[in-house]
Amino acid sequence: MKDFSQGDLIKLDGYKNLFLIISKNAFIKAVHMFHVCPVLQGIEAGPLHIPFTGVNGTAGTVICEQIKLIDPNVRNCSRVDRILYGELINISDAVQGMFEYD
Repeated sequence: MKDFSQGDLIKLDGYKNLFLIISKNAFIKAVHMFHVCPVLQGIEAGPLHIPFTGVNGTAGTVICEQIKLIDPNVRNCSRVDRILYGELINISDAVQGMFEYD
C-alpha cells in the first residue's frame, strides 16, 4: 500500500471527481484503509459542503455527509494534492459534528 495520509486528495480509477482522505493517520496505519469524502465542483458552500484550495491549487467542495471507506489495496488510488491543515480542521469538525449528541 502506498503511504496515504489524512488530508490527501486522491483520484480513484473509475470516478471523475477527486476524494479527500478524512481518516486519522493512526486509523490508516492500523487497518490499511481510510475514509474519504467526495470533492465536487460548482457546489454551493454550506455547513457540510466545505470549499477548499489544495497546496498545488486543486479547488473544489468537500461533501462531508458522503463518507465512504476505501481499501487502497482493492481500488487503484493515486495522490494528486493535499489540503492545508487549517482547512482539514474545518472539514474534520463538520464530519465530527454529524455524530455528536443533541
